Amino acid sequence: MLDGMNSKVVLVTGASSGIGEATARRLAAAGHQVFLGARRIDRLVAIGKEIGSGHRELDVTSLESMQEFVAAAHDQHGRIDVLVNNAGVMPLSMVEALRVDEWNQMIDVNLRGVLHGIAAVLPIMRDQRSGHIVNISSVSGLRVDPTAAVYSATKFAVRALSEGLRQESRDIRVTVVSPGLTRSELTDGINDTDVRSAVRGQMDIAIPATAIADAINYAIDQPAEVDVNELVIRPTAQG
Repeated sequence: MLDGMNSKVVLVTGASSGIGEATARRLAAAGHQVFLGARRIDRLVAIGKEIGSGHRELDVTSLESMQEFVAAAHDQHGRIDVLVNNAGVMPLSMVEALRVDEWNQMIDVNLRGVLHGIAAVLPIMRDQRSGHIVNISSVSGLRVDPTAAVYSATKFAVRALSEGLRQESRDIRVTVVSPGLTRSELTDGINDTDVRSAVRGQMDIAIPATAIADAINYAIDQPAEVDVNELVIRPTAQG
């Protein structure tokens, strides 16, 4: 357990389930002050009570919502040390299926949501001359598979954005975390039934979300002069 001097104020988006929830629980258990954001306020209230964290309803596709989320955390704690840009969706399908609304949803949540998070915290971190932005990408940001073309495009973009921000920064650390097959609710958002069945058929090798949370905790806990730029965490059996 961290003492007060080493405890950090950590904001987590998409914190109502999966990697976001696991990360919030892991960091709170380590002694960090966690502030949760997600659309499902009932889940945030329940998790917040269990781990003693603040929370606010959040739609990452809205810059105003993100700014209000960040302002609420800043008002409560007086600073922001870490943002974990975790919120994401994964409605996989073949490009020829032309599920344009799903393409736009992935762009809005997976990329624009990350940009909104950065835009909301960066001025505060610049004023503090310190901070850490953790962006959740995916192994789909390292390779492209059929049905994942648009999803991969958003995750490649998150990695590119993160690297550009890292190069622009001297006081702010930037980490990209790229999970492989991980047990979460992401597959629930796949509306193509054949693709959903195929993906779920691979999930017997999936790792728990706590494995990703542990990696995020590792990156956050490094000394200020150490910037862990990229972590890729896959199941051992994943090809």
